[in-house]
Amino acid sequence: MMTNIPELKLGLVSVSRDCFPMALSVGRRDALAAAYAKYGVLHNCPVCIESETDVAPALADLKAAGVNALVIFLGNFGPETAETTLAKQFDGPVMFCAAAEESGDSLLDGRGDAYCGVLNCSYNLGMRHLKAYLPEYPVGTAQECADMIREFVPIARAIIGVKNLKIITFGGELRAGPAGGLQGPCRGQAHPRGGGRHAEGDGRAHLSRSAGADGSV
Repeated sequence: MMTNIPELKLGLVSVSRDCFPMALSVGRRDALAAAYAKYGVLHNCPVCIESETDVAPALADLKAAGVNALVIFLGNFGPETAETTLAKQFDGPVMFCAAAEESGDSLLDGRGDAYCGVLNCSYNLGMRHLKAYLPEYPVGTAQECADMIREFVPIARAIIGVKNLKIITFGGELRAGPAGGLQGPCRGQAHPRGGGRHAEGDGRAHLSRSAGADGSV
């Protein structure tokens, strides 16, 4: 039986601002991957994007894993130039989401400011004229972000499906014929009763008209 629903392979990449601990973003990324496991398979890319030089290794890993839809996760503020470069160079639908602060007790060593990072990310996406999926409220806990990714799945599948869609049509173009009438793409011959024209040969068009003595329709 023919399957015409695209097969989706999700990938997850975390990003980190160089003035924040990378371990914070990586730990939150792993927690998100674990939270999503109950919904399906998610390739957890080991490369954490901190600068533009990290983009190529991340893309190579995603390609090797067969990923065709990407989640870019801001575990902290995130580097807006590098993360939007990744979105631009990835060949497939992209989603952004970000980590909320776990608690007020961890704001000294565990502060990420990912919400502010999303604002910078959105501005850069606009400057680069890039399209990406942003949930209505893109900042949350690991479980909340996992739920956002779950909502992204049908959107990504639809984008991939439409991108690879093949449209086959039957019929020929219509063009103006004598006295302003319509005529098919192949040579016509006079209708036995007069006044009409039928397409001849391959049956691509069958058009006729009734004409008066002066040729008017």
